[in-house]
Amino acid sequence: MPDFTLENEHGSIVIGVDEVGRGPLAGPVVAAAVYIPLENRGHPVWRDVTDSKKLSAVRREVLFSVIQGQCQFGIAEASVEEIDTINILQASLLAMRRAIEQIACANPFILVDGNRLSKSWPWEARAVVKGDSKSVSIAAASILAKVTRDRIMEEYAQTYPAYGWQNNAGYGTPEHLVALETHGITHHHRRSFAPVRNLINVA
Repeated sequence: MPDFTLENEHGSIVIGVDEVGRGPLAGPVVAAAVYIPLENRGHPVWRDVTDSKKLSAVRREVLFSVIQGQCQFGIAEASVEEIDTINILQASLLAMRRAIEQIACANPFILVDGNRLSKSWPWEARAVVKGDSKSVSIAAASILAKVTRDRIMEEYAQTYPAYGWQNNAGYGTPEHLVALETHGITHHHRRSFAPVRNLINVA
């Protein structure tokens, strides 16, 4: 389970950051940033916080509200248009920056899930591979980002039910790919991603 070892290594003001939605064919990429004050690190909720992919949707929803009550946080996204313009990696880093900027902390140290950092960030930062399984702050951020993005895709699915976004969150499942072939591309689709781009080229 994640713990506060990494946070303790880097001072009292440490922000964990994670993103959700780099792989899907549709929808924004969503990032969250979480700062857990020292005085709140003893709360029992942190014992249950881990990589969002290891939790059920119901459990993530429960933790979503509790986490928000015990930390400072930011949640932000980069749009489909931004993804197609600057590429998914840069859009993910942009969403992360937007999320971090929502937290009013002076000189924070940033822990980022993954192996890439932005060269343009003004903060000292460290990339942590599988960080959502090591750092509570990153794991908490992964939950906030995952719940937020799932809600966005569920909302989109109400308008475009054929693509199954309420179940596949925009990933290229067989159901989604068949719907793309049958019903075409929506304005929520990432035109720079191969299955969607290939349809555009055929047309």
